[in-house]
Amino acid sequence: MGVEQVLVDAFTRAVDYQREMSQYADAAKKSRKSAPLVSPRKDLELEALVEILNKKRFITCHSYVQSEITAAMRVAERFGIRVNTFTHILEGYKVADKMKVHGANASTFSDWWNYKMEVIDAIPANPAIMQAAGLNVAINSDDAEMARRLNQEAAKSVKYGAMKEEDAWKMVTLNPAKMLHVDNRVGSIKVGKDADLVLWSDHPLSIYAQALKTIVDGVVYFDRDRDRQLQIGRAHV
Repeated sequence: MGVEQVLVDAFTRAVDYQREMSQYADAAKKSRKSAPLVSPRKDLELEALVEILNKKRFITCHSYVQSEITAAMRVAERFGIRVNTFTHILEGYKVADKMKVHGANASTFSDWWNYKMEVIDAIPANPAIMQAAGLNVAINSDDAEMARRLNQEAAKSVKYGAMKEEDAWKMVTLNPAKMLHVDNRVGSIKVGKDADLVLWSDHPLSIYAQALKTIVDGVVYFDRDRDRQLQIGRAHV
């Protein structure tokens, strides 16, 4: 309850701040020929919240249990905004219908559960259930090592949730691009998009798949054959 009230207080202050700034701007226009007005004190934190209110900045909200997910959506709707993406969202399967109506995305762990109180009710079928409910779902990880192989993390939803392979692959390609509002540039192979590509040695959801080439903006940043040659060269020095 405390967290919810902090959010309400913050956005209430942002609404008041925006009104004050708007009133000052209007008054300044009318009094150009008279004595200059003193501008209200600029608050960078409230400026960021005003951008959210005006839909110029998107919210990514850390979450675990259904109560806090619901509370965050309730606060957002009170101020006429929406939560762009809930991350971790391990009880998202319980409120997927509410999230769908709200218009939120879900970026979740693949199969982390039962390691602290907030995730006691987490289940590995969570991504598949949310995807089936019509949500845009992505796979994430806080772990630096696991973040290197999110393709394998996405494959777990094929195993646990009988998700189609194409849908699983989208959870680490196109879907997160949509969440970041950059799907017009990256996330899929299409004429006109940035040439950010990975060439795999096997099925990209396979644990045996190796990255053969990594290409960013059409430039090869990693080539496994070239890397092997360089390693041999260094060994002979």
